Amino acid sequence: MSEEKIEASMDRDSLYREEMISDRKMGTIRVMTPIKPDGSDDDARKVLYVGQAQIMTPMGALPVAFEIEADSLDQAVDGYADAAKEAIDNTIKELQELQRQAQSSIVVPGSGGGAGGLGGGGMPGGGGIQIP
Repeated sequence: MSEEKIEASMDRDSLYREEMISDRKMGTIRVMTPIKPDGSDDDARKVLYVGQAQIMTPMGALPVAFEIEADSLDQAVDGYADAAKEAIDNTIKELQELQRQAQSSIVVPGSGGGAGGLGGGGMPGGGGIQIP
């Protein structure tokens, strides 16, 4: 195993101070205020608003994060519902596509696939039940 140096450094020109805003009912909005390396506000860059919500799946809660186009916290609160709906709709479409892809990759016994590593050299007759 080779020794590789992993350089974990932060970009001094892309720092943000994060503040969490919540109504304790629906979700949260992260207010990402750009700052300079000395910690002072960086007025040359735009404040970002990132919404967070969860959708329930059979496997449990799935977090969904999305940017809210806004120039103020008031606008971000007003835009939360529409941005959340769009992000959740997109997430559901992606999950459905992943499910479709997973279903289409199922190997049927006897099709020459390699389920369980048997790949063609498994049980005689394609892996079906043999009755003498």
